[in-house]
Amino acid sequence: MNPPEIPQPDCLLTLVVPTALEDDVTDWLQAQTDLVQGLSLLNGQGLGPHTTLNTALERVQGRAHRTLVQLALGQPQAQALVARLRQAWPVAEITYWVSPLLAFGRLA
Repeated sequence: MNPPEIPQPDCLLTLVVPTALEDDVTDWLQAQTDLVQGLSLLNGQGLGPHTTLNTALERVQGRAHRTLVQLALGQPQAQALVARLRQAWPVAEITYWVSPLLAFGRLA
């Protein structure tokens, strides 16, 4: 049986995840095979009034360590994935945004 065909990505879904949840969230995302074909992980830091500083180092630095998870998706798939994420991970510390993706492809 062939995997379901996923449309050409036209948006970039970015999730900002506390590093303590990185492995669990990325494992969950990889299990969503009908929507997710791949993802990228970036190290980041969060600042601001809604940022929770969990460790002593974060409190001293004044910024929280985060992992940015980026997924290139079609808009319907991004909306469906965010809806699933809300059900599976109702955590205020996980934030997201969706940006237009002007081009996506492989060089070879």
